[in-house]
Amino acid sequence: MAIISLDISAIIADNANMDYGYDKINEALQLLDGRLKMNRSRSFSIVVCGGTALNAMHLIQRTTKDVDIVALMDSNNQLIDPAPLPEELLVAAKEVANTLNFPQDWLNNGPSSGDGGLFRLGLPDGFKERLIKNYQGEKLTVYFASRLDQIHFKLYAAVDQFGSYHASDLKQLSPSDEELLQAIDWAITHDPSEGFQTAIKLFLQEFGYERLVDTI
Repeated sequence: MAIISLDISAIIADNANMDYGYDKINEALQLLDGRLKMNRSRSFSIVVCGGTALNAMHLIQRTTKDVDIVALMDSNNQLIDPAPLPEELLVAAKEVANTLNFPQDWLNNGPSSGDGGLFRLGLPDGFKERLIKNYQGEKLTVYFASRLDQIHFKLYAAVDQFGSYHASDLKQLSPSDEELLQAIDWAITHDPSEGFQTAIKLFLQEFGYERLVDTI
């Protein structure tokens, strides 16, 4: 009888690199709500940006690896820093990861993970008023960043990480000149350096918005 040897570490690594469609992510969020209820945890409201939100709102078409939390919302409907994420939320998320064979960090605060993150540097003006409620469970509420705010985030990330998938996401969002200029003004408040402004101009030329270069 043949003996089959499984490289468990390779399987885990492959799983960590998997991408998921929104249906699978939505399943995970519903399970997260259920786990929070089973664990008798307090309620949480999360504000999500990135691929999960963009896919759910049919603004782009691509898979994603995770759910990016840019902010939390407290019981007074005020946005609060998501760094660090509450332990109760992380415990429930890891339980969901084990159930669905997801990466342990499928739910994370990557965009706002510290002093250099989006929340502490400052979200765009009017961000909270533009939020879109996507899911309301017993213990979990999920809000998505609006298309305009995603343009802000994607412009900043595309310039900061030149050549990354963020540029492709931004292109699919089809921003107007006005929206791009608004995003640029916000991005410069995060990094006012001459080098960053030069990088913005180079990106606009590559992106097909040469006409905006002289406005920077």
